[in-house]
Amino acid sequence: MKDQNRRHRLLAQRLLALFAAGVLLFNFPLLQVWLAPHTVWGLPLLPVALFGAWLGLIVLLACLMERRAGG
Repeated sequence: MKDQNRRHRLLAQRLLALFAAGVLLFNFPLLQVWLAPHTVWGLPLLPVALFGAWLGLIVLLACLMERRAGG
């Protein structure tokens, strides 16, 4: 019972950290960095960075939740 409670608290802490990372990634100061006039494979840098960060957060969330379901 204690082990399950500890795992639940650890998952909650990791989810909170993931939320904080998302807030920081999509906050203005970091978005300002991606406003450069460069392209990635012909696409503007800002949308590529936004979708890449979004994809990364989704993958991390899926990994956290699948680990919880399996363990």
